[in-house]
Amino acid sequence: MASLSVRYTTQFPRYRFATTFLLHPGTPHGQLVIPGCLRRPADGRRTIFRSRAALPTGLNPRVGTIFLGLIGLGFISTMIGVYEFYSSFAIWPGEIRSDLRAGIKAKQQGNLALSRKLLTQALETALSLPPDRFAPSPYLKLSGIAIALGEVLEEDKQPKKAYEIYLAALEHLQGHWSSLTHEEKLRAISIGQKLGEVADTYQLGEEEEERWLTWSVEEVLKLAKDVGSVKSGRNTEESYLALADLELPKWVSVTDIGAPLETLGAFYARTGKLTFAVPLYLHTISLLVPPVTSPRKATPEELCRGAQLMNNLSELFMRSTPTPATLHQSEAWARQALSLLQKTQGNFRICEEALAVVLFNLGSLREMNDDSKSARQLFEQSLEQSKKLKWQEGVTQGRNAIRRLERKQFDAQVYTSPRSDAESGSVPSE
Repeated sequence: MASLSVRYTTQFPRYRFATTFLLHPGTPHGQLVIPGCLRRPADGRRTIFRSRAALPTGLNPRVGTIFLGLIGLGFISTMIGVYEFYSSFAIWPGEIRSDLRAGIKAKQQGNLALSRKLLTQALETALSLPPDRFAPSPYLKLSGIAIALGEVLEEDKQPKKAYEIYLAALEHLQGHWSSLTHEEKLRAISIGQKLGEVADTYQLGEEEEERWLTWSVEEVLKLAKDVGSVKSGRNTEESYLALADLELPKWVSVTDIGAPLETLGAFYARTGKLTFAVPLYLHTISLLVPPVTSPRKATPEELCRGAQLMNNLSELFMRSTPTPATLHQSEAWARQALSLLQKTQGNFRICEEALAVVLFNLGSLREMNDDSKSARQLFEQSLEQSKKLKWQEGVTQGRNAIRRLERKQFDAQVYTSPRSDAESGSVPSE
């Protein structure tokens, strides 16, 4: 039987902060203003996991799962209203204000060549000025100009130059590490993730990608130690600091801490280093989905993201030759994901689509366990969920899976039914 590849193309929001350089004049301490609608992948790609697990003889459906698009971070500049556009530049030094404003306007108008020229001039001028001219949070602003220029270069199909700009921005931050605020260090970590993302997107080599993703994880763990207070009775020397037990300040979210771990975990999953991927996913899940005894309650979005990671874990356990034990582990994680997604229904379309995927994957696992009845029920639920969302790809995959089960059932009936006298070669008696 031909293998089944589930091509559910869901777009998940990527790492949510440090994606813009424009600072609203009314924002305190140089913090960034990012509309929620702009938290999307920079390259618009939609990605999935496809299991390559070896399956039992006679059954070979692939268990396709959504690959969490939290991987990396979306570097996109803020597009604010026309009436706020010009006033927002008042916080910048006069020497760069006109170039900066014109460069962003040119980008919005699609004139990438002019935008690149003006933003390059603005960045060069900014770096020649004393950092205190950009106070407060000077390194947020300086690195922000570089991020905007890097994005323009990527859109202009110049990824290597964009990579060089991002790298220079990070090296500039690293050169002033002792002077950086915690928020500015968080910015550096996000640029490290971006470097890993660019290395992956433009095939600059796995070594380069791993280098920056690993650095981001190491630094975010150090930052978590510095800014988080450990709850009483916990051992602060434990590996990964028992991240779920940290009480974080309001300016840093669990996504800020968890995204680098999950990004590196996804890299190891993609490159087949599952023993490294699984613990990173587990730590991220523990951050997104705190235990019931925790005073912090997860948001619906965090529960949804945690469920997506559980679904990915389910897929990871199927990378090796399936055994009763691995099938059990895989299904257990998928069912936990289903339980969380059922709690978030109606909150986000992305969760609704993920629910259709998890139901489909559970159906595939039940099919691999020769439980056609349960498999069909789950496929039908997935199909109905996709219909409700008017999600054509989900509808197509659900129908295909149900037809496959029907063909198998028909073939089994034909194989087990008594053959006719003519087929058996007997001669009718007179």
